[in-house]
Amino acid sequence: MDVVLRKVGRKPGRAVIGRLLRPPRKGSVLVIEFPDGLHEYVTTPVKRVLRICGREIYYIQTANSRYRLEIRSGESAAMEAPVAR
Repeated sequence: MDVVLRKVGRKPGRAVIGRLLRPPRKGSVLVIEFPDGLHEYVTTPVKRVLRICGREIYYIQTANSRYRLEIRSGESAAMEAPVAR
């Protein structure tokens, strides 16, 4: 799925646009592949994932930073956590 990742905080960085390789999960790193297919943006391990209700926008806190992740295209169901039964 295509995403836009922006750093949030005192020093916001440039937007990272690319393809999300795996959904963000607590304890794992967030990996975004650039359109050239040769480079990746990798964060430190994820501590917390928050979603804005009814929208495809997530706020992700890692060990070092905070990010805003906006889904541009693709399946949003892949981002949802499985329901325990």
